[in-house]
Amino acid sequence: MARGEAEAMRRRNFDDLETRDPEAREADLARALPGLIARARAAAPALARHLAAVEPSAVTSRAALARLPVLRKAGLVAAQAALPPFGGFAALPVAGFEHVFQSPGPIYEPGRSDDDWWRLGRFLHAAGVGRGDIVQNCFSYHLVPAGMMFENAARAVGATVLPAGTGQTDLQVRAAADVGTTVYAGTPDFLKVVLDRADEAGVRLAIRRAVVGGGALFPSLRQHYADRGIACRQCYATADLGNIAYETSAEDGALAEGMVVDEGVIVEIVRPGTGDPVPEGEVGEVVVTTLNPDYPLVRFATGDLSAVLPGRSPCGRTNMRIRGWMGRADQTTKIKGMFVRPEQVAAFVARHDEVARARVIATREGEMDVMTVEVETRAANPALYERSVLDTLKLRGRVVLVPPGSLPNDGRVIVDERRYD
Repeated sequence: MARGEAEAMRRRNFDDLETRDPEAREADLARALPGLIARARAAAPALARHLAAVEPSAVTSRAALARLPVLRKAGLVAAQAALPPFGGFAALPVAGFEHVFQSPGPIYEPGRSDDDWWRLGRFLHAAGVGRGDIVQNCFSYHLVPAGMMFENAARAVGATVLPAGTGQTDLQVRAAADVGTTVYAGTPDFLKVVLDRADEAGVRLAIRRAVVGGGALFPSLRQHYADRGIACRQCYATADLGNIAYETSAEDGALAEGMVVDEGVIVEIVRPGTGDPVPEGEVGEVVVTTLNPDYPLVRFATGDLSAVLPGRSPCGRTNMRIRGWMGRADQTTKIKGMFVRPEQVAAFVARHDEVARARVIATREGEMDVMTVEVETRAANPALYERSVLDTLKLRGRVVLVPPGSLPNDGRVIVDERRYD
């Protein structure tokens, strides 16, 4: 098949899957689930143990899936520590993957270069990205998978990629101008940094679309981009699962409410701490089953909160919609595109005998995430702790010293004070 014909077929398949009758989708799901469960039990030893009591042929509906045990990230981390790198959850050996990634935790994720392996091509397709576009990929290519995820997606829709990575703002501006970048891919707020630097330098950029993830897209920031003629759409994806849901546009080009669930996953909204689905519209924890045969995570709890939106999207896609990311079911919080976990805060405290407790506070200043670390200590120099904050939390933060005993005794070590409305 010629390259152009393959691309045309790919685009039709996106449309065919996304607009199929819901009953047909459920029938396809009923056929796919038993094979997925059987493969997971046969090829992934950890999943074989996790699903030991499950009869694959009986799992032919969402209701049957909801009776299976939930897999939590803590369990994945523990399994990987005992059997690195994937903890027995992958269906292929390490050498069967083209990539191995490390996310904070550490957590290791596999990756492949197969066509749209993380399924983010569907998101780019919905955002109007395709052949003729030049995507400046400002996601990190270092250890974490985000850069490769979006590169894989751009290839799936026939776009050209400038693998820009993070930082180096002056070089980013120069490259965008010289190459003629039409699409920005990266965290929501870094695009503003690039645009502001271009304005300062008097450089005119051709960016007209932005596909973002890895952080909250605040309404004011989206409007700022729209005022500059840039249509900004976001996805909800994770390193473990790939694309989960994505924003779309109505026929008139306006942003459609909510996020459409990707065709390669099954999403449930459950009561936090349980595996029990909640009624439509109720906020709960997002639990995802991925239909990826190479890494078949079954009922994987993301720790994120969301809710199902009633009805169909005005974009014409027929799959379930969710409200998008609505916070964390636990204290783990994403700041500047990186997760900060309670165990990382504990690791920071353990480094310093004179530190009694610490608390991470996430805020916003001028459309940018800001991380402040409050440290209970009798020390007087915040610089003493800046390096260990970076080493343990993997982010630079503002260090504020407070007297011992002054932090609230409420068990909270990470507080998100950002507003999402």
